[in-house]
Amino acid sequence: MVARRAHNPKVVGSSPAPATTKAERKFGFFVLRNKRKGKMYFVYVIKSEEGFRYTGMTEDVEKRLLAHNEKSLSFWTKRGTNWKVVYKEELETKSEALKREKWLKSGVGREYLEKILSEK
Repeated sequence: MVARRAHNPKVVGSSPAPATTKAERKFGFFVLRNKRKGKMYFVYVIKSEEGFRYTGMTEDVEKRLLAHNEKSLSFWTKRGTNWKVVYKEELETKSEALKREKWLKSGVGREYLEKILSEK
């Protein structure tokens, strides 16, 4: 006699229904969930009066900017004053935003930002 276990695919009828549909697996669970909720992620670049530049990722740019300007809430940006958003991009998923932030912090990404920010 074969034991009927959920993890044994050889036993007919033992596998539970999949938690996600094929479409959800194809496009990723977080993409569909975030589209339904309307949540967006932002990659942003802020610049201080002293000329320091900071690149980050958040769900709420305005709230994060207040945290950067409040010296006790943000460790890295406390050395600058009067931070202002100079560039931002809107992305659908957190993973896309993290990848984009990492790229903007790379050598090629920094050159891209220099070019974009110098045109303004």
